[in-house]
Amino acid sequence: MEYLSNILFVIVLIAGIGFFARNVKRLSRNIKLGKDVDVSDNTSQRWKNMAKIALGQSKMVVRPIAGFLHIIVYVGFIIINIEVVEIILDGILGTHRLFAPLGVVYDALIGSFEILAILVIVAVTIFWVRRNVIRIKRFMKPEMAGWPKEDGNLILYIELVLMTLFLTMNGADYQLQQMGAAHYIEAGSFPVSQFIAPLFEGMSISSLILVERTAWWIHIIGILCFLNYLYYSKHLHILLAFPNTYYGKLVPKGQFKNSDAVTAEVKLMMDPSADPFAAPAEDAEEPAKFGASDVTDLSWVQLLNSYTCTECGRCTDECPANQTGKKLSPRKIMMDTRDRLTEVGKNIDANNGTFVDDGKQLLDGYISREELWACTTCNACVEACPVSIDPLSIIMDMRQYLVMEQSAAPTDLNNMMGNIENNGAPWPFNQMDRLNWAKEE
Repeated sequence: MEYLSNILFVIVLIAGIGFFARNVKRLSRNIKLGKDVDVSDNTSQRWKNMAKIALGQSKMVVRPIAGFLHIIVYVGFIIINIEVVEIILDGILGTHRLFAPLGVVYDALIGSFEILAILVIVAVTIFWVRRNVIRIKRFMKPEMAGWPKEDGNLILYIELVLMTLFLTMNGADYQLQQMGAAHYIEAGSFPVSQFIAPLFEGMSISSLILVERTAWWIHIIGILCFLNYLYYSKHLHILLAFPNTYYGKLVPKGQFKNSDAVTAEVKLMMDPSADPFAAPAEDAEEPAKFGASDVTDLSWVQLLNSYTCTECGRCTDECPANQTGKKLSPRKIMMDTRDRLTEVGKNIDANNGTFVDDGKQLLDGYISREELWACTTCNACVEACPVSIDPLSIIMDMRQYLVMEQSAAPTDLNNMMGNIENNGAPWPFNQMDRLNWAKEE
């Protein structure tokens, strides 16, 4: 019986980490369904981007209020969870406040953790008010109805509960220290929870130990549950923001990639020594599909983008098409891509590792053609994203599929492309007539 709690803790810990590892494996498998792309260039610049954008939160503070509050939650939640190391070791070894011998350093750590905890509670409360009372416009878009809104609020509730449990645990611990309870050595500084301790006055030592242990257990189990909830939540960006900013686009935002197949054809056309009537080589590969109609046609970086989306809506807030009432929402493009990818992953899981055609695809099933053609390719969404997501690349790949695979471009665009092909310019005038305007009096 002496080691029962230790054994129980190890079982809970292994179960939590094991389930998380399984989810990470699924996540990796889903991302690798995308086409391979080489992003191994400019490693020094990529590391700088990751440090500046993901770690330094440089793009979050463009909007000062939300940026400052986010930094509090981000720093507070990460730093406070350093104590999880002590909690895990205490749970395994059966000790209590294992790092207490650090003395003044330990006091400073616990004190800073508590101050950050109360700041996180304040920030989370403000975030909740912004979402549910003030109802900021970008959180009220159609794609945020239902689960996305519930998910955002649920994350806030979880963070609020975890911080409250942390302070309750410390408050009860502080009171037990004052009462000289066995094993509760005087250690730590409690600038916040010392004000909670009076709530426990009059309670017996056994009752206080029950409160402290209950808060301790629920706190660590809550952290393990939250860790596993990330896979099903927009909060996955806590983990993926770092690789996503590392693999972010380095070339100028207005620079679009050329299709290798089309480039090869143009070079062949421009080669005076090429035989226009030559038959393709017998071992020539079948031409690849142009553009993308489903998630497996996208690159793995684009799929990583979809899982990294924070659903903050800054992209949609900056989108001129959305501002003028068009159906396009860059945030919805990323959410739809992630939802379809999740659906494909479940299909694979249900069919023993093989995808069985479900008659669905990203195009038309999730993202409409109206949305795709509403985009002005201004890159405002790419510039606004705080974690280097590129919704425009997905839009352009799907447009390419419509144009080159289905010949389904809008009439005006087809007319323009026809004019370029026949007249060498977007306008319906013969090349010989281009300067006629200069002769007019």
